[in-house]
Amino acid sequence: MGFARGQGTMFDPAMFSLVGRRAVVTGGGRGLGRAVAQALGRMGAEVCLAGRDQAVLDEAVAALLKAGVSARALVMDVRDTAGAPTALAALNAEWPVDILVNNAGIENVRPSLDVDAALWDSILDTNLKGSFFCAQAVARCMSARGVGGAIVNLCSLTSFVGVPTAVAYGSSKAGLLGMTRALAAEWAPLGIRVNAIAPGYFRTDMTEVFYGDEAWAKRMLDRVPQGRFGRLEDVGGAVAFLCSNAAAYVTGQCIAIDGGYLASI
Repeated sequence: MGFARGQGTMFDPAMFSLVGRRAVVTGGGRGLGRAVAQALGRMGAEVCLAGRDQAVLDEAVAALLKAGVSARALVMDVRDTAGAPTALAALNAEWPVDILVNNAGIENVRPSLDVDAALWDSILDTNLKGSFFCAQAVARCMSARGVGGAIVNLCSLTSFVGVPTAVAYGSSKAGLLGMTRALAAEWAPLGIRVNAIAPGYFRTDMTEVFYGDEAWAKRMLDRVPQGRFGRLEDVGGAVAFLCSNAAAYVTGQCIAIDGGYLASI
């Protein structure tokens, strides 16, 4: 099934289907990435989980296969701006990629006066630089095939608001939102749509350190109008929509999945 490129059609629920699509999810072995991969697979896509840890990827692939999702693994490090694009290009040669979800990311909380160059570089290299060069590599393949495609970047509430002790992370995610918009404008003529989601407060391996602080958790929960933290299954629907023909005229957008947090501040 090809990507719709603005042709006039009556609405058809099949537009939400991802059957026939192949999707790469970076950081797909755990957390939000794994939940996104499962959602894309449930909508019919074949999925490739990309990450650094072979054992983590193998376990996640096995779980997806058991759930009836066509899945495979790709060991790569998005921080390797030579190796990761090479790995994606090699994958595309035998398994043409239609969808990229730039989910790989890291966070390290530290007062801004204590941030050093090593911490800054580690976060920006993963969250922003790595996402760009993965997107570039996949877009080159999509452009060469002439079929278009969809890219979804994992932004954050810190793409919109300042969070104390998260200056490097917030800078990377604000930059990722700017990158999303710039690439959407530039690659639209190629039939490549670039969008983003901004998850709110979700409990994952990366954020577990925060939720261990009961006072912090209560304070944050009080700010969420829906009165609960996000669940992993809350992210998949928005990503699947953005990757489908139902979103054929949507590009350069960022959907906040935050229980109403941004709307309420």
